[in-house]
Formats: sequence, structure tokens, C-alpha cells
Amino acid sequence: MTSVGEHVDRLSHLITSAKPKLTTNEQYYEAEHRLKALGVATPPEMRHLVAAIGWPRMYVDSVEERLDVEGFRLAGRSDGDERLWSWWQANGLDEESGLGHLEALIHGRAYVTVAAPDPGSAEADQDAPVIRAESPLTMIAETDPRTRQITRALRLYRSPDAPSDDAATLYLPDETLFLQRDSPAGRWSIVNRVAHQLGVVPVVPLVNRARLADRAGQSEITPEIRSVTDTAARIAMDMQAAAELMAVPQRLLFGVSRDEFTADPDNPGAALEAYYARIMAFENEAGKALQFAAADLRNFTEVLGELAKQVASYTGLPPQYLSFSSDNPASAEAIRSSEARLIKKAERKARLFGGSWEQVMRLGMRIMGDSVPEDAYRLETVWRDPATPTYASKADAASKLYANGMGIIPLERARIDMGYTSEERREMRRWDAHTPTSQLAALMQPRSPGAGEDGGQEGEHAA
Repeated sequence: MTSVGEHVDRLSHLITSAKPKLTTNEQYYEAEHRLKALGVATPPEMRHLVAAIGWPRMYVDSVEERLDVEGFRLAGRSDGDERLWSWWQANGLDEESGLGHLEALIHGRAYVTVAAPDPGSAEADQDAPVIRAESPLTMIAETDPRTRQITRALRLYRSPDAPSDDAATLYLPDETLFLQRDSPAGRWSIVNRVAHQLGVVPVVPLVNRARLADRAGQSEITPEIRSVTDTAARIAMDMQAAAELMAVPQRLLFGVSRDEFTADPDNPGAALEAYYARIMAFENEAGKALQFAAADLRNFTEVLGELAKQVASYTGLPPQYLSFSSDNPASAEAIRSSEARLIKKAERKARLFGGSWEQVMRLGMRIMGDSVPEDAYRLETVWRDPATPTYASKADAASKLYANGMGIIPLERARIDMGYTSEERREMRRWDAHTPTSQLAALMQPRSPGAGEDGGQEGEHAA
């Protein structure tokens, strides 16, 4: 039987060995990556002219900004599940989920932990499980290749005064252990033990760009994006060096001695320094002045423009995102067309991450002591439309499809397509019940058995 120390040593070694790669991912995202060959053809005094190219962050943020969860819907229901959504809100996942998606896009994976509420905490909602998103920089999980289930997971963290990680949480299928040690080389001791007896590890990974041969996921900042970013950083640095040395016309003087350029009469040894727009005059008739033409930096800017086009082809970012096209889109349809690849990519990410969030909610049901209903296995994550249609175009499409009750979709579906929340749609149904048309229809038709105050589960028929 594996001891607690062996579990922690094995998993902490995996975290340590993965950190260099994860740190590089983070540096590319933060535009802090420094090229090893930077400054080879540049004087040492000018090697501080380093350009930060933010294309990786622009791409990753453009995908993450389109991933917004709006609710959870159980099978056979038009409305979102209020209890699951209350769990989401109680854990601040409107904000935290975005951070988890961002970590998964940058590093290829992130983790979500689920735990029972702390009965001793006055701030914790006792009716909601504790759901937290974690970074792969501090957490790791091992997966059984046969069952694809997580077998154990570890999260390392430190106390405010500690110089290194001195605390850890070990997640096992039947219990969660809280550990602590006195020094970086010390032995781990169990501080607390929670026997949840779930039979599964209460950790769910958010995996990006998984493959059949690589379930751990890959960063969205792919090698080709990194290569183009590095090339652009070199070109931008060379452009700065050229601007410093040759962007301003250089002067060449013949037949003039150094003494004729004394800047300070009291100090003849101090030669005059020529700066931009400095007028130089001398009385020597034999002196001649020549001027070199300033360097044309257009070759650098054209190369950067071509590299921006390569980034657009790799990522699917619209031209206006990278500012290499000055043409304004003529219409909303033109904007949507230019964003087609980016929208499809966001929809794929939503499908991948949605499965993980659905698993989190089912795990929360078990932790809260509930049996998981059969329809929970067909749970659906409701995402905001990743496209950017105008409000007028959405309203026009919804009204044409509804066609005053004679179209191909009911009123409730039109309201969903317009982006109204479950609470807003419920309030609209209450308003509908008080219109003269609805009251007349209620008198002429018998009320369906089991319908509630707001028209029952299938509220679109009541409208």
C-alpha cells in the first residue's frame, strides 16, 4: 500500500518537472520571453532594445473572452437548473471560471476541485459545495490510462511567511488529506483528514487541445505561433537599433580640427556633442560637411506586416485584430464572416470545457449527499453565443422565426435566442399571463394538469 509520503513525493516531482515548460508558456503569454540569440548582430550597448510582442496574449484572450457560462439545463427542460446555477454563483464562478479557462488555454490544462462546505465557516454557503479552479503550476492529477479516471491529485501551496511550499492537499478516491511540513526537506504530517467515501477523486481537469495519444492537453500557444512571435521580436529589435543609428541623417565633416568644436570656452578639451536639430558652425574655409541619407525603415514594417498575416492564418484572428487591414467591414455580416474561424474555435472550446463543468456539477450532487438523477447524465452547459451579432440583427432573426406565433419556433425559444436569462424569461411569462389575450385563452382552454404558476416546466407553450 502506498504511503502518504510516497503519494506526495511522486506528485510533487511531477509538478516540479513540468514547471519549466509551464513557465515558458506563461512568459509567452505575458510577452516576457527573451530570445537566447537576441542581440547577436547588435552592439552590447543597444541590447536592451527588446520588443515585447503580445500576439500570443491577444489570441488567447480573444478565445477566452467568448467563453461565458450562462447556466445549466437538465434533459427535457427549457429553463436552467436553479440549484446548480446557485452553486455557480455561490462560488463566484462567473469570475473564477474565466480564470480556469485562461489557464487551460495557456498551459493546456487546469483543474477544478469540489468539496463539501465547511460547517465551521460562517461565510460558507452550507447548501452549496465548494468549487475552486486551480492552476497546473501548483496542482497535478494522475489519470488511469485504462479507465481515464483520476486516481490521485495533489495541490501545493505555502503559508504567507514560508519561503517555499509548506502545505499540501492530497486528493484520493475515498478521502482528502491536508498536509503540512516544517521545512522544504521535512516530512509531511497529516493535519486533517476528510473521509468523503465517494469512490472517485473530487478533481475534474479542464483540458485544452487533447488528443487520443495525449490526454494531458497542449497549450493554445502553439510552436508556430511562438516561432512567428520570436521572429517579430527580432525584427522589432533590429528596427529599433536601425532607428537609433540611421533613422536620422548622419553628418560627416572634413578639414575641421577637433579644437574648433569646443563646447565650453573654459574647458577646451570638451568637444561639442551633436544631437538632433543641433546647428553646427565653424569658421574654417577648408572645412566641408557631407550628409548621409537616413535609412528607410519600411523593410522592417513590411516584414512585421507579413508576420502578422501569418499569425492570422495560424489563429483565425480577424485582420482588424492585428491591424494589418485598414478597411472597415461594410456590415455586420462582414464582421461575422471575418470572425468565422474564431467563433468556431470558441464553440469547440465551449464543448470541451462544458463537459468538465457538467462533471463538476454531478460531483457536487454526490458531495452534497444527493443521488445523481438519470437526467443529470444528460446535463447541458448553456454558453453565451460566442459570435458578435448586433442586437438589431438578433431581434430581426428571432421575430421572423417566431412570426407572431405562426413561425417555426415558439416564443420561449425566441427569447432564449435573444439571450435573455432564465429569470428574465420567467418574469416575462408572468407578464404574459396578465395580458388580455392570455387571459382569454386561459378561459377558453382547460389548464394542463401539473402546470405551475409560471406555466410549468415547458413555459414556451404557456406563452
